[in-house]
Amino acid sequence: MNAPAPANLAIPATNLTLQDRLDQKIFNALYARSLVYNTCWEDPEVDRQALRLAADDRLLVITSAGCNALDYALQGPAKIHAVDANPRQNALLELKIAGIRHLGFDDFFALFGSGFHPDARRLYRQHLRGDLSPFARAYWDRRIEWFSSRHGSFYFHGLAGFVARSFRTYFGLRPELARQIFTLLDSPSVDEQRHIYDEKIAGELWTPLINWVLNRQLTMSLLGVPHPQRRLVQAQHPDGVSGFIRHAIEYVFRNLPVRNNYFWRVYLTGSYTRDCCPSYLQEANFLALKGGLVNCIETHSCTVTEFLHGGSEPISRFVLLDHMDWMSSYHPAALLEEWQAIIERAAPAARILLRSAHAKPPFLDWITLAPGGKPLAEVVEFETALADRLQQADRVHTYAGFVVAQLKQHAAR
Repeated sequence: MNAPAPANLAIPATNLTLQDRLDQKIFNALYARSLVYNTCWEDPEVDRQALRLAADDRLLVITSAGCNALDYALQGPAKIHAVDANPRQNALLELKIAGIRHLGFDDFFALFGSGFHPDARRLYRQHLRGDLSPFARAYWDRRIEWFSSRHGSFYFHGLAGFVARSFRTYFGLRPELARQIFTLLDSPSVDEQRHIYDEKIAGELWTPLINWVLNRQLTMSLLGVPHPQRRLVQAQHPDGVSGFIRHAIEYVFRNLPVRNNYFWRVYLTGSYTRDCCPSYLQEANFLALKGGLVNCIETHSCTVTEFLHGGSEPISRFVLLDHMDWMSSYHPAALLEEWQAIIERAAPAARILLRSAHAKPPFLDWITLAPGGKPLAEVVEFETALADRLQQADRVHTYAGFVVAQLKQHAAR
């Protein structure tokens, strides 16, 4: 993954300032030691429409917090390979899978729905620990108290959780603002939530302090956003990162129903509800996973390229999140290698999803593939109209770009 770009590679150079290098060192240090994501921030309802999953599909999914791998498993594919270079993310998915296999629904929902179970350590020791890999076991041996923490929720732990807890503390100092936010989350209609947001929240929320915090790279690093992605956002929005986030939040709260928006609910409150939660936390789906659907998931702690080079089984669906943004800045040659590996392992008519901080990711224009240095656009078909339509329905809305591509039937690989 750290291969330098060859000198003759026609890729736009990223000029790193001293501050950029410092920011990256901080990001790397945080990433190398921490669980970054305690919940997925990609909408699987959108993904399912783009993926068109069938029973014979074999998926490569970047693990993140594992929520979406469990969501896809409910569709009954043949195999899901959950791949993440950060083994802590796979440790979280392993804990969820162990919970599905060995716990009743009420205990499972308390852990991963409410984010709090007063008897978490006993459940872990008696029912979950023995099902984990050595790394996951060692990791949760030291951190299972996150589920019975004085902070009140597992979802206030990890790097993104620390930011959520900080905002929760801020809202505690402004109880009327907090009350209006909770009222908005339970609004019965888009018209009502738009009225609450416009009249009661917007003017109180977007203070100079909040804007300053959101524009700090440290805040973005805690949320898993390295500085190349921050720079992409800054280049597209006149008010920088805070302006982009404000635009995203306003779009969600003013245009999409929030009663089923479990992404923003868990971030703002630290917990899900039985009526507003990921699919794997709904009782019928939990029982379906327990009944055997979860067994299609296999975790791999490695890079995407390492996984693809390590086998020959064709992969028909790829869910690649946003990691290509930072690869395009730091490791462009490794990004070329990854795309080559994707195409070589792809099944006929394979479908590929990725997200980006850029509305139209520029690296897609300079990716070339062997043999002959073919442009990527000659090998895959970008379904731009579908991606744009689905992007409008995305309940998270913190990515500027959503890319849906399909391998061309007669693409040379």
